[in-house]
Amino acid sequence: MEDFPYPLPMLLDGATGTALLSAGMPADVCRPGGLGMEQWVLQHPQMLQTLLNAYIDAGSQAVFAPTFGANAALLSAYGLEGRVVELNTELVRLAQSIAKPRGVLVGGNVSPSGLFVPPFGEADFDDIYDLYRQQIRALDQAGVDFLAIESQTSLADMRAAVLAARTTDLPVFVTIAVDESGHTVTGSSLLPVVITLQAMGVDAIGLNCLLDPMLSLIEEVRLHTAVPIIAKPNARNSDGTLLSPAAFAEKMRLLMQAGARIVGGYDDSTPAHISALKKVAQEFGPPEIAKEPDNYAATIETEAFFLGDDLVFSEPLACTGHLDDDLIDLDDDRCNTALVEIESIDDAYVLAENSSMTRLPIAVHCDSAPILEAALRYFQGRLIVDSECQIEDEILEPLSSKYGAILY
Repeated sequence: MEDFPYPLPMLLDGATGTALLSAGMPADVCRPGGLGMEQWVLQHPQMLQTLLNAYIDAGSQAVFAPTFGANAALLSAYGLEGRVVELNTELVRLAQSIAKPRGVLVGGNVSPSGLFVPPFGEADFDDIYDLYRQQIRALDQAGVDFLAIESQTSLADMRAAVLAARTTDLPVFVTIAVDESGHTVTGSSLLPVVITLQAMGVDAIGLNCLLDPMLSLIEEVRLHTAVPIIAKPNARNSDGTLLSPAAFAEKMRLLMQAGARIVGGYDDSTPAHISALKKVAQEFGPPEIAKEPDNYAATIETEAFFLGDDLVFSEPLACTGHLDDDLIDLDDDRCNTALVEIESIDDAYVLAENSSMTRLPIAVHCDSAPILEAALRYFQGRLIVDSECQIEDEILEPLSSKYGAILY
């Protein structure tokens, strides 16, 4: 956390979409075939000016440009897919014209792609990456201070977005949205996400949307985090009732006591909620830093496998049509790590599609750098890379680091 670029605690803004609806934005703007919120905001800049100034008056140290959803896939619902760069640039400049004269940071807001890789959909990981890369490049060139990748529900989306974000020098914040069980719609849980994305170099990570699951989840991951924890919940109870600013602030106090240090509001939060939160945030200093966060683990989307000092690899498993059964059938009395042999790009896809069946952390052996990169890229989690791969160290080490893999 010593490398985090901003003072902590850090107070963000609150809701944008619900706030604009309350202020008079027609609901049909956001329906397929409508104008699109991005275009509507640019046609009504005074609405955003009023809202962001109110958040800044309330104490926000950073506000988000209204670029959530401004990727080509989501903009296509309004026939705007060809205007990604233009819309992101103009929305950032509008937010900057409001915030910068007041010394407030502007974050580029990035939503889920709206696409899913197998087995949850038919999208290709590289297409999702390209979607994010286009928007993130536009945000970077427009001059945002950081990237806020929000409301994520799929580790594939998160990894694609983070890989795109790491092509810039911007700080990267990521939040995931979970249901009452603490899981996303694709089964992601916070701990393996935290470990995976930390290893890939994110600067802060946490949760947004539903408030009630947040406390236990933040308590669960606190000792495993080496980066600041974000909490940006809706201003509603689980039964749907609105929280008053005072009640919201008291619930946020619990989240900050648990370790959250980048805080703000999501749906239904208002400048009044942020003002109340500011008073609570002023009671806290920087977070206590765990000297050695317990994050030495391999992961899949649903599980973190914490590793000991000695890994015992299985006999190499081939990437066949029954890899899922081979992973399940491994005798964990004889090995503690599944070693998978990767010999082709097709093998990389087979591993990615079958990894959810594993009961053990997965290591890969591959003697081709391009094929190894494919395996690391398409695997949704954190892999172990066999250091005996016949790839030069000056290639193997940065390649493993790029994808957050453990070289063993």
